[in-house]
Amino acid sequence: TRVLAGPWCTQTLGDLGADVIKVERPDTGDDTRTWGPQWIADGEGRPTTDSAYFSSCNRNKRSITVDMAKPEGQALLRELAAHCDILVENFKCGDLVRYGLDYATLAAINPRLIYCSITAYGQDGPYAERPGYDLLCQAEGGLMAINGHADVADGGAGGGPVKVVIAVTDVLSGLNATIAILAAVEARHRTGRGQQIDIALLDSIVQFGANQIATYFITGKQPPRVGNAHVNLAPYGSFKTADGYMIVGAGNESQWRRLCEAIGAPALATRPQFAAMKDRNA
Repeated sequence: TRVLAGPWCTQTLGDLGADVIKVERPDTGDDTRTWGPQWIADGEGRPTTDSAYFSSCNRNKRSITVDMAKPEGQALLRELAAHCDILVENFKCGDLVRYGLDYATLAAINPRLIYCSITAYGQDGPYAERPGYDLLCQAEGGLMAINGHADVADGGAGGGPVKVVIAVTDVLSGLNATIAILAAVEARHRTGRGQQIDIALLDSIVQFGANQIATYFITGKQPPRVGNAHVNLAPYGSFKTADGYMIVGAGNESQWRRLCEAIGAPALATRPQFAAMKDRNA
């Protein structure tokens, strides 16, 4: 695995106690090793050539380099797969077939192998062969259409589609991969066999849409951007004060009453226009 989605999955498995062997390209290694600034320091405080980004998703791993373009490198990885429980890869769909490192080949060697593939669009369908990054999937999955400030028109400063600064599609896909792998391990206890897992970035970000996706299908309308507000709760958001921002979230009637008391305005709680959540939303 490389970059974020795959490494996030394997890092999580490592956090849970798995012995993770990270396979990297000779000389250059994982792409994110060079994604600086910032750069991490060694034990003596001296700068290294590894980025903070790389360190964020590659703890609890051992690392080896293997040249998969060479037959001897391919043979080494097949030998390794014969003794492993899980293989995770996030190459483009079908890329590993030409190296003899696809699921069908490795499952013949190790029928207990759990083989997890993470791609942008999955192992089948019209987009399966396409590469993809978090930014593309945040857009295609609808997240950028609902993320951003509500009071800024498209085209204005801070207006228009806004991505989440963290590559949330990759992180979510890594977590979904971890969940699926753990389920496959549990299934293997019963069947004695592994299986192939298909994780797609686009699937993960659409799943992440949660209530916004459900609202769209119920109403047929594009959910609006609401900034730091909540589409169903009020007051809920960020409020500018004399010395910075205050974050307020009142999710039920009891919290609303206590909030009014805390801000020194208990009478607000009894005003008819604020009586219930639906009223405060209006």
